[in-house]
Amino acid sequence: MLTASGLAKSYGPRELFRDVTLLLSDGRRIALVGGNGTGKTTLIEILMGTNRPDAGSVTKPRDMTLGYLPQDLVDTSNRTVIAEVVSGAGELAVLADRLNELESLMSDPSGEQDKILEVLDDYGEAQSRFESMGGYALEADARKVLAGLGFAEGDAERNVGELSGGWRMRVALARLLLAKPDVLILDEPTNHLDVDSVAWLEQQLAAWPGALLFVSHDRDFIDAVADRVVELAEGTALEYVGGFAEFVVAREERLARIEAAAAGQAREMAKVERFINRFRYKASKARQVQSRVKTLQKLEMIKVPDRRELVARFAFPEPPRSSRVVAEFHDATVGYDDIPVVSDVSLTVERGETVALVGPNGGGKTTLLKLILGQLEATAGTAQLGNNVSVAAFHQHQADGLDGSKTVVELFSGGIDPGKRNLRTVLGSFGFPGDAADRYVRDLSGGERTRLALARTMIEPVNLLVLDEPTNHLDLPSCDVLEDALTAYPGTVLLVTHDRHLIRNVADAVIEVRHGRATLHPGVPDEVLTPADPGNVGTARLAPDKPLNPRTQRRRETAQARQATADLRKQVARLERNLAKADAVVADLETRLADPEMCNDPEELQRLAALYEEATAQAATLMQDWTEAAEQLEAVD
Repeated sequence: MLTASGLAKSYGPRELFRDVTLLLSDGRRIALVGGNGTGKTTLIEILMGTNRPDAGSVTKPRDMTLGYLPQDLVDTSNRTVIAEVVSGAGELAVLADRLNELESLMSDPSGEQDKILEVLDDYGEAQSRFESMGGYALEADARKVLAGLGFAEGDAERNVGELSGGWRMRVALARLLLAKPDVLILDEPTNHLDVDSVAWLEQQLAAWPGALLFVSHDRDFIDAVADRVVELAEGTALEYVGGFAEFVVAREERLARIEAAAAGQAREMAKVERFINRFRYKASKARQVQSRVKTLQKLEMIKVPDRRELVARFAFPEPPRSSRVVAEFHDATVGYDDIPVVSDVSLTVERGETVALVGPNGGGKTTLLKLILGQLEATAGTAQLGNNVSVAAFHQHQADGLDGSKTVVELFSGGIDPGKRNLRTVLGSFGFPGDAADRYVRDLSGGERTRLALARTMIEPVNLLVLDEPTNHLDLPSCDVLEDALTAYPGTVLLVTHDRHLIRNVADAVIEVRHGRATLHPGVPDEVLTPADPGNVGTARLAPDKPLNPRTQRRRETAQARQATADLRKQVARLERNLAKADAVVADLETRLADPEMCNDPEELQRLAALYEEATAQAATLMQDWTEAAEQLEAVD
């Protein structure tokens, strides 16, 4: 059991947190959440012993093993992938090395007879212990874990140093999973995973037998894994029992209680102040007045958390209008060095749609984006943008390339014509108000740099946003606001993300990129977003399933039902906005068709009539969808 008591940490005048208490014991799975800069990584470093608290202590047994996956890896191994993963298996890995060493000694023809016998005895003992601990299944288990995390069979023999940063993080995660430490601490473990690997990892961690503490912005992942949520907020740690859905409900109830208590306190204070003002100069009431004055002086005010601190607002300028077809692929094949990655792609993305690309890493999602952006050429077929399409693109490593020597406002304003906009006001809407805009980029956290890079991408008035993993390193509140902004965005969005909650709430369609093919699915089918049996991706089972007790299960179901109602409200609002857009298109086409000049251009008249028929059908479909969703919401309410 690892216990943290009364932890506090400050940097200069800035207090990160105080009086933080945390208990990590077998079977306890805690999600650590909070805004960027609240101290999540610092708290983890204190638990790991690489940072010292200003106050408080961390205690743990001497023989306890800790495993830690940071957001960014520093060291790179020169071993093969499989060797690096197996090396994490603790005593088993040591025994495996010892067996290899003894085998070398036994194969040496120059060895003395008596020493060979001694080596044989040592080998027999080591082999017996290795076998009893399941050592001969070690490599097979390692390969299953690697398969679950998306590695192909041949990747196991590659050198770790040859891999990209994201794949090296997967190797480190596989090493930890195979090591099975007593306490496993993961900082944003899903950042470099695809939806298939996230679903597989959920299964493993939900059955983790030891203690687990992880930081994540993926609420579906938190719901599937965590039985507790600890939020770093208001300068301390607040613990909630249950998954993310229960956390949201419990936090809202807690904030409502605080607000009610503060309002009651304010009413009582006003009553006391009226008494003091009324009888201040009346001698017979002097004692009562003085008593009430002292009461007010000693009163500890109830601090109401500022809900505005929980979010950073993303804003989009109104984009110019593009053609109806924004991006079109026709029998397109694309790859590298004449080796196709995705073949025979035929699909169309239309104006106003938000389309999510999903599938395994390396399957071709980013390759398709590069093709439509003109960064790659099709080896067969065509891929092209429509007329009057202007693009802004954000890629997952964009934040790493920001100039750290500049201030936030200097980097943000470079090359931008502000027009009538005050750039500091715009930066404030992206979560950099006041003096925060004058901080150096090198002093920002990973999440803050990501938010700044997104702000720099979104400030231009474009009608096509291409976002490749925009939620990596964002905190949960910023993900919420990004979701709201994408829902309201009037242009077209191509989105690559492993955040299934974000996809469900903003996407109108999904492009599934898998096995060298790309398929467009209307809506967001569950069978596309989450594999039917993610355990088949890699069949290693690290621990037996542990069912929830009935009380916890009921609480979780109740909280999830409330969350489902909130999601349904968002769906109704999104359909209303899409229906309004569709009605506007129909009205515009009706006006153009009614123009007498159309009689002089039969071809244009025929084209507009076809568009009108298509637009009215789309509006009718949206009306039907909105009616059904509104009726569902009314029934729930």
